[in-house]
Amino acid sequence: MIYLDNNATTLVDQIAVNAMQPYFQTLYGNPSSMHAFGESTYQEILGVKQLIAQKICCSEDEIFFTSSGTEANNFCLKGFAFAHQAKGRHLITSKIEHSSVLETFAFLEKKGFSVTYLDVDSEGFVDPNSLREQIRDETILISIGHVNSEIGTIQPLEALLEAAKGVAFHADVVQSFLKTDFNIQKYPVSLASFSGHKFHAPKGIGFIYKKRDVKLEPQMQGGHQEMGLRAGTENTPYIIAMGKVIQNTHIDSLNAMRELQYDLFSELKDRFGAKINGPTDLLKRVCTNVNISFPSQEGETLLKLLSDAKIYVSTGSACSSKQSRISHVLKAIGCPLDYIHGNIRIGLSKYTTRNEIQQFLKSLSDILANQHLFAVSAC
Repeated sequence: MIYLDNNATTLVDQIAVNAMQPYFQTLYGNPSSMHAFGESTYQEILGVKQLIAQKICCSEDEIFFTSSGTEANNFCLKGFAFAHQAKGRHLITSKIEHSSVLETFAFLEKKGFSVTYLDVDSEGFVDPNSLREQIRDETILISIGHVNSEIGTIQPLEALLEAAKGVAFHADVVQSFLKTDFNIQKYPVSLASFSGHKFHAPKGIGFIYKKRDVKLEPQMQGGHQEMGLRAGTENTPYIIAMGKVIQNTHIDSLNAMRELQYDLFSELKDRFGAKINGPTDLLKRVCTNVNISFPSQEGETLLKLLSDAKIYVSTGSACSSKQSRISHVLKAIGCPLDYIHGNIRIGLSKYTTRNEIQQFLKSLSDILANQHLFAVSAC
């Protein structure tokens, strides 16, 4: 098969699989236990926190493990909103955030908070001036994702943080960690969310960065773990695996992905007449993301035909999938409906080869040559 849906999830690195194995049957002590067997596990977990802290330029006591990026976003947004509501109940985000952000804000609106949803331009960028204009005395939190999961836009975090005028800032870093140069010294956010399975660690592990003086209200009760902020026995095997991936990820793989991305965009645009969704300046989009539209085609049909050839991509619209939807991101950037329906997203990884890209292009060419067999239909 050819897997080109790496923005959805990634292959777990073999080095991570090997690293976690002992913690299932040999080093399985509970990190909260007071005996030496549990204490040794606790020290291993602290070692991963130190590794992450070094990677993103913060302190180890500012790292807290979660089960996923979705939990991380919920933890940050709900935890901050409820802890600071006495100071104000106004929140700001953008219209193109991940559902775990948008639906959390919708939940908070039901709890009496007010949310401003910022527009974006045709490439998915938030205007810092627009953000500045929406800040009120009662604004307590801003949440803008560093990289958009659908169209790969890298937001200008430095300018957005400057426009925030000192208001607490949360960044969803799930799609950008280890694929950009994100670190807290460069982008001094108050909170940030991360997810392991987006960078070749297992599903079921993530973490947040919380600036030391930022207060969060715990969202899970029942234990003292994670300094009393996140109850539940730590997922030691996955924490160790994630740490091993972080330790062994190097910039060389990003350069190779960037070259593949550039060549793939050129082929799709020049040879097939595809429309690029998101930034056309590839330095302003994450190196793993290729999002395009074929206005005369049905993206879901393209996905299924590619899947029949064991080539796996995703699409921005779904008429009969597990959950019917039209991409809120493509809609927000003003993408016409026929382009939304003709959309596919290709996700690269450090394991993607040039040969796989050539096979994908050949299969796509064969499918489009039979375009008279299927046409765009309204969902």
